[in-house]
Amino acid sequence: MTKVIGLTGGIGSGKTTIAKYFSAMGVPVYIADDAAKKVMQSESIISQIKTTFGDSLFEDKVLNRAKLAEIVFNNADKLAQLNAIVHPAVKKDFELWLDENKKYSYVLYEAAILFESGRYKECDVIITVTAPEEIRIERVVKRDNTTRGQVLSRMKMQWNDEKRISLSNFVINNSNLKIAKEEVVKILKILNIKQNQS
Repeated sequence: MTKVIGLTGGIGSGKTTIAKYFSAMGVPVYIADDAAKKVMQSESIISQIKTTFGDSLFEDKVLNRAKLAEIVFNNADKLAQLNAIVHPAVKKDFELWLDENKKYSYVLYEAAILFESGRYKECDVIITVTAPEEIRIERVVKRDNTTRGQVLSRMKMQWNDEKRISLSNFVINNSNLKIAKEEVVKILKILNIKQNQS
């Protein structure tokens, strides 16, 4: 039975970088955000988004993701509505992907809102990636060409590190990439030992 490692962390924690380390070590990695982008191009999801949020979000039949993000990250109810549309489709997509990777003893599922969506309950192991708030803000401002205020409002929509850590098996502090990489190696060794014992 393939075990699922859930990998999460707040915006700007660098969880995608950590996921890439796992991938480089031979662990199949599923990035939930990439999957969400893919499923949001399907006719069924587009139709539901139009019904819920209106046609104004579409330009030449293409969804303006920046406009949508602006709406949902400033309104918890709207975010919940979007998640209710996208999450079931991502879950289905992941199940198909998992079936294709069942020869592996474990796979990694990377999601920003692993806890908020309730998906953590389906994981065998959970890893939270952390980094100091100022480093996270700096990373996101640079990456998304956004403002400090916008980053802080997105952070407010997510669980805080304390809450995540309380439900996690492992924590990787990603303020130093070299040390974070060493943590990945340590975790894989522990998981292999546990796997061999089970």
